[in-house]
Amino acid sequence: MTTVADGRSAYDQSTSHRRPSEPPPAIPPGALPAAVLTLIWAGAAAVLGLWWINTSTVSGTGAWLTDAGRITGLLAGYAAPLLVLLMARLPFLERGVGADRLTRWHAMGGRYMVGLVLAHVVLIIWGYALTDGKGLIGETVDIVFNYPDMLKATIGTLLLLGVAAVSARAARRRMRYETWYYLHLATYLAVALGFAHQLSNGADFVSQPLARAAWYGLYLGTIAAIGWYRLFVPFLADRRHRLTVAEVRPEGPGTVSVILTGRRLDELKAESGQFFRLQFLTPGLRWASNPYSLSAPVTSRYMRFTVKDLGGHSAAVARLRPGTRVRAEGPYGAFTAARRRSRKVLLLGAGVGITPLRALFETLPAAPGDLTLVYRASRPEDLLFRSELEAIATGRGARIHYVIGARREVGEPLTSDNLKRYVPDLAQHDVFLCGPDAMTATAVSALRAAGVPPRRIHHESFTF
Repeated sequence: MTTVADGRSAYDQSTSHRRPSEPPPAIPPGALPAAVLTLIWAGAAAVLGLWWINTSTVSGTGAWLTDAGRITGLLAGYAAPLLVLLMARLPFLERGVGADRLTRWHAMGGRYMVGLVLAHVVLIIWGYALTDGKGLIGETVDIVFNYPDMLKATIGTLLLLGVAAVSARAARRRMRYETWYYLHLATYLAVALGFAHQLSNGADFVSQPLARAAWYGLYLGTIAAIGWYRLFVPFLADRRHRLTVAEVRPEGPGTVSVILTGRRLDELKAESGQFFRLQFLTPGLRWASNPYSLSAPVTSRYMRFTVKDLGGHSAAVARLRPGTRVRAEGPYGAFTAARRRSRKVLLLGAGVGITPLRALFETLPAAPGDLTLVYRASRPEDLLFRSELEAIATGRGARIHYVIGARREVGEPLTSDNLKRYVPDLAQHDVFLCGPDAMTATAVSALRAAGVPPRRIHHESFTF
């Protein structure tokens, strides 16, 4: 990286005069998630209304089973594009709802959708078999091979069940993120293969042109959103900003900061606490796109991300050479100053979770004495950015508490009593929390016990 007259890098000089700034106007916290959930449930009610309108009477066991299959099929067909949209990286959802919440909704909805698909298959075959007087095997063969578009739908169903199997928690623990990610893309193919049979066989669409048009609109709109936000927008950003690696800087044991340089990066409007999905255009990393949080505010020329060696991808990042091209999608996430509800703020982090908190510590608007950082680490050498954090604290009149020691030696340090010793008026604070999942769960329980309302506890997780 280029150095200037005083021996510092150009990046260090460019970041030496930043000041906290007010976050951009935001929708009140909780308003957008509630609105999105309301819209989702309203859509589900409309789908049930479609079945109700097209069903005059239901008589006999076969008809009851068949209509139950129709309902579960309609709901599964509605859920499929909806789940894809949740992961389409729509900016207003990523900023207003948050990537972690969207991921949780997606995972929970995926489980419901798989259950609906299985119920649809069983109920339709069973209901048709009773109505036609056939056995289950004979009816299954007849439906799969003789009904329009059913062979494609069967393949799509098997693909969907395969994706569900590799998405189970036990399976995810045994595979790399990149492997899981690419297997998960098969969901798109499964949804596409299952679409046609809904219209060609669905009694609720055959005689309802408006319903068919709405279904086409839902699926084609989802395809358009994926194409725009997952492909076209990142392509335009890559051409405009021309990101490359400027420096890879060691920060601590197994941890490096990757400093990227580019053009007009301030136009990205990235906020402290957000993250980008980075794709490094070098052998071994070219086809992977992983999420990394900003560890410093973005300037017009530089972005900084801090990466801990937690797997093959992050280990390879430490070996990047200056000049390597980078594609960055984002910014994403709602872990920003816009979530704050009260004047006083506690930043509580552990391990590499200090990354987004370090950026917030520098830029989150707060009066002297109203901003506190509690930083948990097992050993002193594991503390990242210590000199930077202390310089920021001095300049801002903020407080830092280092909580150091292995749990087996010092016990659980993040209890409600300990946290109140660091921050006596803890219940009056907003808390931004980032760290390993176990630490986050422990800290949330301690904060609740200390009187911090749930709406003032903010955290995001990138666990896939």
